[in-house]
Amino acid sequence: MNRPKPFSMIREFHLADWFTLANAFCGMGALFSVMTYLQTREVLHLFYACALIPAALVFDILDGRIARWRQKSSAMGRELDSLADVISFGVAPAAIAYGCGMQGLYDRIILVFFVACGVSRLARFNITAEKLSEGGDKVKFFEGTPIPTSLVLVLLLWVAAAQGALGDQMWGGRLQLAGFNFHPLVLLFAASGSLMVSRIRIPKL
Repeated sequence: MNRPKPFSMIREFHLADWFTLANAFCGMGALFSVMTYLQTREVLHLFYACALIPAALVFDILDGRIARWRQKSSAMGRELDSLADVISFGVAPAAIAYGCGMQGLYDRIILVFFVACGVSRLARFNITAEKLSEGGDKVKFFEGTPIPTSLVLVLLLWVAAAQGALGDQMWGGRLQLAGFNFHPLVLLFAASGSLMVSRIRIPKL
């Protein structure tokens, strides 16, 4: 009986998979930067967190192009890509929003909703990718907005942080509903999440 070699899974990674992991590393780096901001209140760490999301998008784009260039793609690579996207474009943007001040009960519920929509959208894409490709090698369109569109929200929070619109100074202010805090700006995350799980068809370039 042949025993699997140590780290045999890593040996099976394609070049594109390492770029996918770099995407996930950026997402985790953003999470750690938000944690550091919450500990130190040095806004520079929020800027670091926001900057790592565009970097994650670069790696996300490159991994697909490299896979097509080398004609080496796999089910594992697709799953790896989705998991990395959940971290970088789902969990990390929600954490950045929390760090910026969306910390009320309703804020948290909406941010969890946003992440859940991102996870659901990626799961739907994975199980329908073959159907959406119409027998070809490439998906012709997206169903629902892609999760990397959360970059728009991150860039908005970047501008807000640069202008000092954090915490109680957040754009749109703070409301109280049934004794719990609510920041209207968080509704952008609700809208983004809803669009991700919608049936809107967006052509893939």
